This record gives sequence, structure tokens and C-alpha cells, in this order.
Amino acid sequence: MPVEPLNLFFCDQYHFPLPDGHKFPLTKYRLLREKLSSDERFRIQPAELATREDVLRVHDPTFVDGFLEGTLPPAAMRRIGFPGSPELVKRILASVGSTLCAARSAIRTGFGGTLAGGTHHAYRNEGSGFCVFNDLAIAISTLRAEADLKKASIIDLDVHQGDGTASIFSDDPDVFTLSLHGERNFPLRKQVSTLDIPLPDGTSDGEYLEALRPALTKAFDFGPEVVFFQAGVDALATDSLGRLGLSPEGMAARDELVIGEVRRRNIPLVITLGGGYSNPIELTVAAHSRTFLTAADVYSPCASI
Repeated sequence: MPVEPLNLFFCDQYHFPLPDGHKFPLTKYRLLREKLSSDERFRIQPAELATREDVLRVHDPTFVDGFLEGTLPPAAMRRIGFPGSPELVKRILASVGSTLCAARSAIRTGFGGTLAGGTHHAYRNEGSGFCVFNDLAIAISTLRAEADLKKASIIDLDVHQGDGTASIFSDDPDVFTLSLHGERNFPLRKQVSTLDIPLPDGTSDGEYLEALRPALTKAFDFGPEVVFFQAGVDALATDSLGRLGLSPEGMAARDELVIGEVRRRNIPLVITLGGGYSNPIELTVAAHSRTFLTAADVYSPCASI
């Protein structure tokens, strides 16, 4: 189903304080929105805040209320990796809300994207690795309630394993979790996805794409009614936390494989961000923008599928 313009949602209007030298690339979200804003193929909109009830579809009430009220223990906030603040609470709810908006758009029109999200390290009862609430799981749970959705595939191509997502859906036979990630990278203790593809340090474009192709076939042959593409770009060779060896061209080929096959199979698609820590950050922003530009090309009414 051709879609024009493509709906994208953002949350960078909500700022939160970070100490000097913090690793989280807060500026990339604004830079990405600005980079895409002049392209008429996108309708870029502010996200609505997720509600407590939205988050409780997946997460433990004690954990949720502790975060929202600012009463989580210091050790729990250290595991998340952010200092607590009221501004952080709003930003996290907006990030989840942006994925919910994108998921609803995908069911309605065939496509939805968020210029945030992909918080795959969040477990039911705790956050981790810059992830507080698991927007992927919350969106799937919401679509099940609102759109009678049953089966979903999550294609997680962040360089770090989607451990929280794997844990949340470990007993759910109707969600296929694919994680193609660095074998020796964070998290130290991996969880069991439906399909895990661990890659050695320095994996090149050709090796990466060779591993990806058969994994995608399994994720699509599962028969999902919606696909979530966690499109982290920290597999780039320039990424300070990545340890893999992808070039910008290899990353673009990855996106073309995923998005092109979803479009060919006519499955609703949700694209979220994920990690990206290149120095300078403009390299990460360029890679994220190529993901959405690829989607615009693939979903163009003139595109051949």
C-alpha cells in the first residue's frame, strides 16, 4: 500500500539534563529531525506522551511508579545510565509515545516511523543501557488491544543484543525476536531471542549482509501482521561503542534489504531508532537519515517492488 507522505514522529522538544561528557548522544535526535524536515515525502509531527496505563501494559507497576515519581533507588538509575529528573520522565514518555504513534500509523497506512525509540534493553521490572521502558513491547501490546493484532516480528539490528525485548517475549510464541549483534559487546549476559546472530568484532559489510539475509527470511516467513525494525546504526566502523566494521554503504544496503522486503510482502512497518555513537555525531545522523530516506524511496508510488 503506497504511503505519501510518510508519518514520522519526534520527541526532541523534551530536553533533559546530562552531565558534561555523558556518552548518550542527545543532540542526534534534533539534528536528525532537522535533516529530514525539508523533505516533502515526510510528515514530521510531535509525539503524544504515553500514559502510565500504556506503560503498564508491559512493565511492573512498582518499577513504573518509581520512575515516574522519581523514587527509584540510585542503583536502578545507574543501571539505566541517566540521572533522574522531571524532564527525563517527560522525554521517556514522549519517546514511548512516538513509537505508539508510529505503530498506529503503520496499521492505518502501512508505515510509521519514530525519530526516537528502539529501547530494547528495558526489561519488565527494570531499565538498562539508556533504556527505561521498552517501547517495542509496549507498542505490540497496544496494537493487540486496539487493532486485534496477534503476530509481530521485531528485526533488531542494533549492535547490542535486544536483551530486554528477548526477555519480555521469551514465552510469547506470537512474537519473533531477531537480534543481529556484536558477540562481545554489551550486554555481558545475553538473553535468548527467537533468533540470535552473534557477530565477531570487525565484521565487514559482506559478512554482515550474508548473515542477515537468511535471518530476515525466517523473520518474514513467521507470518507477522506488523514488523518493527529497530534500526540502530552503531554497527558502523566509526561508532565508538560498536566494534563492528560496517561502512555507510553497507549500512544502506542493510536498510534496503529490510525495508524492501517488508514493502514487497505488504506488511505494515514501524521503524524506530536505536544506538548510534559515532564521532563526530553527524556520521550517526547521516546513517539514521539514510534509513528513512530509503523508506521514502521504497514507499514511493513510483518504486518497483
